[in-house]
Amino acid sequence: MKTVMITGCSSGFGLETAHYFLAQGWNVIATMREPRENLLPSGERLRLLRLDVTKQESIDRAIAEAGHIDVLVNNAGVGMLNALEGVSADAVREVFETNTLGTIAMTRAVLPQFRERRSGVVINVTSAVTLKPLPLLAVYSASKAAVNAFTESLAMEVSPFNIRVGLILPGRSPATRFGENAQRIMGTIPADYRELSQRVFNGMAESERVTHPADVAKAIWQMANDPAAPMRLPAGEDALEMAGLLA
Repeated sequence: MKTVMITGCSSGFGLETAHYFLAQGWNVIATMREPRENLLPSGERLRLLRLDVTKQESIDRAIAEAGHIDVLVNNAGVGMLNALEGVSADAVREVFETNTLGTIAMTRAVLPQFRERRSGVVINVTSAVTLKPLPLLAVYSASKAAVNAFTESLAMEVSPFNIRVGLILPGRSPATRFGENAQRIMGTIPADYRELSQRVFNGMAESERVTHPADVAKAIWQMANDPAAPMRLPAGEDALEMAGLLA
């Protein structure tokens, strides 16, 4: 029975992925900044661990407690939607510390056991916004695009050890807490950008194609289990459209 460790399981893609892997009979290590036992069905195949991917001591403790891991899913992340002039330097750092540096740190932490066993899979959840330039997403897109580049280069480093590394690119998902956590750090949109922002928000509201958490969970499952899966897997109708895979 294999074991998957998933970061950011308190809601959205991470929570749905934990449910999905449990339903497929895997052992699941679900991590959260503040573990909540009522979110997932209790049982011997589930472990909840406290983890803050922006703190190395938290990462070291969680990896030690986790023990054997077959698949790491780097899902933890924060959103940001604002013009660059409207965000603080601290907010920019927070986005990169979680989305980019947190993913790199978690990956670095599991590689020794994967390399020693000559087996393991790292799956990094980024975003379909890296496929197409969009306004008000410069900082967020940059943090995710950096992970794309990191992943593609790392895959070449670790392939001699039979370690696979891949990317899941979800589209916009109203069912997740992206908007909520984006608003927490995004700041106020400057007056000169409000007309643009209104057009962006209206366009989002009018779009019928979105990504559901189940789309992402299934894509992660495919990448975890199929060695022939492409390195980049868009997840969700809008993501497939942005990737040119859906008319």
